[in-house]
Amino acid sequence: MPATELIVTSLGQVGGKELLVPTGKEGSFYPHVQDWVTGQLKAKTPVKDVSTAVLVKGIKQWAVYEWKSGSKTMRTVFKIT
Repeated sequence: MPATELIVTSLGQVGGKELLVPTGKEGSFYPHVQDWVTGQLKAKTPVKDVSTAVLVKGIKQWAVYEWKSGSKTMRTVFKIT
């Protein structure tokens, strides 16, 4: 299942989940989201799947991963096509 990285903005909480809205810009394309995850693990960057804790407006299927960059928690959002 091909995956495209999305740039999103948070609009707050809806029903206990964080609502994310795509900004219209798309990032990298991966033949499968697992390719990105494998690359992160090879770089010794642990990632956590938080897809069930968020909603992405206008996207039917998505995957969201959190990872640490220094003291900040970063999120990477993918649109699954």
